[in-house]
Amino acid sequence: QVQLVESGGGLVQAGGSLRLSCAASGRTFSNYPMGWFRQAPGKEREFVAAITWNSGSTYYADSVKGRFTISRDTAKNTVYLQMNSLTPEDTAVYFCAAGRLRFITGQAMGDPQNFGTWGQGTQVTVSS
Repeated sequence: QVQLVESGGGLVQAGGSLRLSCAASGRTFSNYPMGWFRQAPGKEREFVAAITWNSGSTYYADSVKGRFTISRDTAKNTVYLQMNSLTPEDTAVYFCAAGRLRFITGQAMGDPQNFGTWGQGTQVTVSS
């Protein structure tokens, strides 16, 4: 069973940047897509970004496109989320997740149901 541990969250002013990391332990996750989701207080968990198992494709929510970048380092068993130009609307708990199946692409990447292993989350707070 893969365990995922997020880090890198914190408090930042609007316009600032943060880099989240998600380290995997247990079995290798290199053959599975990885995703980032977030959940703000009183709201449902929403898709942020995802990357295919071979880093061939990346997917982003419209709200973060052009500001966030997802990447993965297979050798380090780590996936990253670089977040730039942060706004208060980005405030949420951010979760990383590993896909249930190797070949998940397109709109399926945005469905939390397709991700079976989740981290505990890291808080990101953006002040205005």
